[in-house]
Amino acid sequence: MTTTEDQSVSDAVTAGSHATDIARSGAATFRTGGGQADPARVSAVVGAALEGIRAAIREQKVTYEEFDAFKRWLISVSDTGEWPLFLDVYLEFEVEKVAAETQDGSVGTILGPFWLDGQAQLDSPATLPMRDDEPGTPMILAGQVTSTDGTPLAGAKVDIWHTDEEGWYSGFASKPPAGNLRGVVTADDQGRYEIHTRKPAPYTIPLDGPTGQMTLAAGWSPWRPAHIHLLVTAPGHRTLTTQLFFTGDPYLGNDVASADKPELTLDPQPTGNGDEIRSDRDFVLAPE
Repeated sequence: MTTTEDQSVSDAVTAGSHATDIARSGAATFRTGGGQADPARVSAVVGAALEGIRAAIREQKVTYEEFDAFKRWLISVSDTGEWPLFLDVYLEFEVEKVAAETQDGSVGTILGPFWLDGQAQLDSPATLPMRDDEPGTPMILAGQVTSTDGTPLAGAKVDIWHTDEEGWYSGFASKPPAGNLRGVVTADDQGRYEIHTRKPAPYTIPLDGPTGQMTLAAGWSPWRPAHIHLLVTAPGHRTLTTQLFFTGDPYLGNDVASADKPELTLDPQPTGNGDEIRSDRDFVLAPE
């Protein structure tokens, strides 16, 4: 991840291999019920995907040179471990749209490839783990977690992670220490939470890997607007996977991952405590 398009980065392989390990382990399958794939569904989905590629070949009159370049690109994606990055950036938002058709409660969006299990367990009000001299604007995110009938969800968990001011995720780049700006915050007996952190920065997907190189070759923006990732959970309720963005961000509406939504935009206000800002956001979870 980078915050400037001309910055030289060498973390694509580090980030890609870590994301691949997580995907291979199945650690992020909490969004589904699991189970064996239905052969009829495999046939239908894979068949449709392959036909879509074949149609593109026919319509665009793909040459053998282009086909061979495509094969080399596929090999590069595998070599760097960037399949989770590519799939989450360019396909997950469509899967999320399908899932949202049958979900009530707060608006969600994609998980992305940079979630990590086993982070610091914190009670609200909480300060996320950070360096003593952590750069960035101090920020408070606070609110309440309720069920769709308005019942406060005591002890709800708010799993939160985001980049630092330079656009780096801990665990996926060499700069931030392990666990930096990550934590799982337990709400109080009224479902209320308060999290002290730093405002994140916009960033590009890794530009030194095949996903970033393809994005630049196509002339597409590689930028993600600044955002905060959240998983909000409570017993007996569906997990909410969402992100929160910031009003005025120059990359809103042009998110490379197509994950930003107007309903998810924050407008933090000064608290009067130095340059600290605060935004309140409630979450509503649907029963399982």
